[in-house]
Amino acid sequence: MITIIAGTNRPRSRARRLSSLYAATLQSLDAEAQVLDLAELPADFISTALYEHAGRNDAFNRLAGLASQADKLVFVVPEYNCSFPGVLKAFIDGLPYPGGIRNKKAALVGLSSGTQGGLLALTHLTDVLMYLGTAVLPLRVRLPNIEEHLTLEGELKHPLFQELLRQQAEELIRF
Repeated sequence: MITIIAGTNRPRSRARRLSSLYAATLQSLDAEAQVLDLAELPADFISTALYEHAGRNDAFNRLAGLASQADKLVFVVPEYNCSFPGVLKAFIDGLPYPGGIRNKKAALVGLSSGTQGGLLALTHLTDVLMYLGTAVLPLRVRLPNIEEHLTLEGELKHPLFQELLRQQAEELIRF
């Protein structure tokens, strides 16, 4: 199973729409996929599921289990203030350590309103994942000016972006 993590807790986010699109792409390649939406995190998870409270929040544990039990991961990451969203870092910090996502393989997709396509966010996240022992697929897809290319229904209108996601999905399956 490949788990796609929509890397923000913003309701109806672009990351969530792209995660659904990515899942459909994987399924078209006969790969089993599911979406883990950080919008489903409990609002109080930082105080009820981390550190001395580890294992005590059932809603957090369910989402953490989707990441831990996945064979491979895809992180769909919006750029927030030249990095990835803090909620994604807090989620990763709450995963079992060591373990959690250690020895897994991951693909990264960055999106931004600007022209960099989340480059800094993907770089920061790569550092965190590598520290945790998660192998990152070298083909990192960056989707700049995303609001011009992604519809509210989750359709990606840019043919190059569609092709890049498909190429990455194919490589992830082989990775």
